[in-house]
Amino acid sequence: MPAPSFRQSLRRLWALEKFGYSLRVFIALACSMGLSWHLAQPGLVIPLFLGIIASALAETDDSWRGRLQALLVTLVCFSVAAVSVELLFPYPLLFALGLACATFSLVMLGALGERYATIAQATLILSVYSMIAVDQRGGVTPQLWLEPLLLVAGAAWYGLLSVVWNALFSHQPVQQSLAKVYRELSRYLRLKAALFEPLRQLNVSERRLELARQNGRVVAAMNGAKETLLHRIGQSRGSAELNHYLKLYFLAQDLHERASSSHYPYQALAEAFFHSDVLFRCQQLLRVQSNSCSALAEAIRLHQPFHHTGDAGNAAMEDLQASLDYLRAQQNPAWRGLLRSLRALAGNLQAVQAQLASASDPEGLSGEQDSSLLDRQPHSLREGARRIREQLTPTSLLFRHALRMTLALLCGYAVLHAIHPEQGYWVLLTTVFVCQPNYGATRIKLVQRISGTVMGLITGWALFNLFPAAQIQALFAVVAGVVFFATRSTRYTLATAAITLMVLFCFNQVGDGYGLIWPRLVDTLLGSLIAAAAVFLVLPDWQGRRLNRVLGATLGCSAGYLRQIMGQYDTGKRDDLAYRLARRNAHNADAALSTTLSNMLLEPGHFRRDAEAGFRFLTHSNALLSYLSALGAHRESLADDASDALLDETAAQLAASLDGLAVALQENRPIDSESAEDEALATRLEQMPEDTDDGHRLVQTQLLLIARQLQALRHAVQPLIKAHA
Repeated sequence: MPAPSFRQSLRRLWALEKFGYSLRVFIALACSMGLSWHLAQPGLVIPLFLGIIASALAETDDSWRGRLQALLVTLVCFSVAAVSVELLFPYPLLFALGLACATFSLVMLGALGERYATIAQATLILSVYSMIAVDQRGGVTPQLWLEPLLLVAGAAWYGLLSVVWNALFSHQPVQQSLAKVYRELSRYLRLKAALFEPLRQLNVSERRLELARQNGRVVAAMNGAKETLLHRIGQSRGSAELNHYLKLYFLAQDLHERASSSHYPYQALAEAFFHSDVLFRCQQLLRVQSNSCSALAEAIRLHQPFHHTGDAGNAAMEDLQASLDYLRAQQNPAWRGLLRSLRALAGNLQAVQAQLASASDPEGLSGEQDSSLLDRQPHSLREGARRIREQLTPTSLLFRHALRMTLALLCGYAVLHAIHPEQGYWVLLTTVFVCQPNYGATRIKLVQRISGTVMGLITGWALFNLFPAAQIQALFAVVAGVVFFATRSTRYTLATAAITLMVLFCFNQVGDGYGLIWPRLVDTLLGSLIAAAAVFLVLPDWQGRRLNRVLGATLGCSAGYLRQIMGQYDTGKRDDLAYRLARRNAHNADAALSTTLSNMLLEPGHFRRDAEAGFRFLTHSNALLSYLSALGAHRESLADDASDALLDETAAQLAASLDGLAVALQENRPIDSESAEDEALATRLEQMPEDTDDGHRLVQTQLLLIARQLQALRHAVQPLIKAHA
């Protein structure tokens, strides 16, 4: 029927992550444009628009109270920056000194967390906007306070819209972040299903590498959802809806641990059961569960009930059990250990099925024994000052970025005065946007910025000729501003084209937009060149130079995760903060390694020579993490057994070996490719009696897999150690 379909379309539009953001920007820009036309003062458009853009760039997810506090801090920073530009603009030497001090200080504020880093970046951008505004009027300052007031007024106008919006729709960002988590989990399960392809010559390493990359996306989504919940949970701990979302978040954590589990090497299973359909049944069940996660994500996003019928999943589970029963009836002695692992795998998948079914009923979700979340934000001035002091060292990536940005902007300021001081401040704006913390990100941003600027200038020139009416151009400016914010995090080339169009149309309201085309193009090229040179020459952060430290951190976090898991086999399963933190640290380290290696591929050839060896290590470390996850997924308090002492001793020695490898990597010391101690551990585990119960046998199997994986990791790091020696 047309009416329900239309309502459903509106609901889907409202649920889009960028829709609320874009609507706020549209209201702010349209009202500002309307005000300038109503007062017959088109000169108001530029400072108001620039203030709105800077305020929107400073916006971070928060509750309305947190957003109000952040807005007040932002407005103070904006006011100081705008007034400072006005006062120092006529004095180039003092201006350069102030620019250097402000840039370095603002970038270093990133040590306090993402919120402060975003405000600092937006303040730096507004400073350049103030330079552009002063330069546009020829440096004449009849009223010192007017331009800063208009910039801050535009910022305050958008900020108030944001505060009101967050107060009215406080739970919408939580829904969107949780929906993203379950979408990424759905993709992860589908990629995991591909590992169960019953092919003898399956390229497991390539598929595990793709799985590791997707694991990084899942981890990023879960970290974002945690921060979104943390910003709202302080004031609304008793809210039934928020508690339901918190349970869904913890459910996603448990699902992720189970989904990332591996109970045996996939190639060995494919070889042994090539003529059976058991792997196909596992693959089919994983795909059904992937579809369920996708459906749950959509229900959360649209704020609708989730109805998990479970028919397809239950049928797939029954087929898997039938396949296992048939294999067990064959009584093949060679399959005894493999069938035990397959039964553990089936039990894990059955638990995933039950957890997805529990998401249908908000009241049916099990409560957490410990629902606390770790807040990493500084809570005092002393703690904030300590964090900044810790970063004031050349080994700090943030310090290096602050120094590069400072020198790049000083160089840009000198260049614009040497070449064309009028309309030259676009050089600084381009440098601020293009100069990223590492070479790979800067390279991508540089290409996108130049191509987007060229696209926007050509489109602007065409639209000037096609639509000379000022009213239509004003409409184009508003639409272009909305497009910029709707696409800036996903399609930066299009976003750059849109913001270029907006600038051309705004400046054409008060002057000659045509005269801005060539200066904007030249300044974009100069600013991009300066940013690229700074990243390449000033304390460059080549990923390969710190690869050994990233590898060491990965193994160190895995050791901590193993200790937490084994502790719970003594006390029983309890998802307390310490356990969840160890698990998240292990997955964060795995994601950081994947990101580091991806950035290496964007660097010049000489600096990415270790990338291939690094990716081999990633496949092995991801396999290690999957064996740990399986151990964590099945944790429960085990009955006393004669093998307890051996298992505890083995786990402690494995954790110590992982720590030893981590320290050796971080200190870049030689590592033995063979370890007699690890081999002896594996041999002792293999010789455990067959009559132990399934729980102890599962722990023994997973520890044996970890021990064997340690040997593979030792071999994988050899070329990396030699390269750095």
